[in-house]
Amino acid sequence: MNHHTPGITGLILAGGRGSRMGGTDKGLQNFHGLPLALQTLMRLQIQSLPLQEVMINANRNLAAYESLGVAVWPDSIDGFAGPLAGFLTGLERCETPLLLTVPCDSPLFPLDLVERLAQGLHDQDADLAMAAAPEADGTVRPQPVFCLLKLDLLESLVKFTQSGGRKIDAWTAQHRCAIVPFDLPGDSPHAFSNANTLAELQQLESL
Repeated sequence: MNHHTPGITGLILAGGRGSRMGGTDKGLQNFHGLPLALQTLMRLQIQSLPLQEVMINANRNLAAYESLGVAVWPDSIDGFAGPLAGFLTGLERCETPLLLTVPCDSPLFPLDLVERLAQGLHDQDADLAMAAAPEADGTVRPQPVFCLLKLDLLESLVKFTQSGGRKIDAWTAQHRCAIVPFDLPGDSPHAFSNANTLAELQQLESL
């Protein structure tokens, strides 16, 4: 990447209900002895392309998240509207031209995630860039919560959510979206594995 890359703020999405984990707060579950959200934060802090700032989007246990040392913002729209509520909150609070979103439950995401998404955004002259990862059967599938967004998408997202829109794909389809595959030799096949259940979390720990 060249030094002309605009500043990027990272946003950890920890606002979900954790319904498949029995309603536990996913980002506070331990992974190798530390909360998932902290593992995610540490991984964002050692990216090959540095971030200007990191924030967390959470809707409960705010003090526990604040103790991790970064700003914590609850959804600005009511009712756990899913990842787009987090996107919206992040874009509203972001002070850099670009916002990177990552979920709190995929602690093995690539250390060059920011760099490659920024490259894809730039190369394809896109409004947003999204990671894609190979499935077990070899198909490469977009991972929409691993997303690099231009700050000027805020107006569009406000309109979309105010009109009742909730589906991430329906919104991103309105914009120029660069898909960035992480399927090169040397890319970990587990990089985007996420833990929806405690069993899946233990599986990830054993990798």
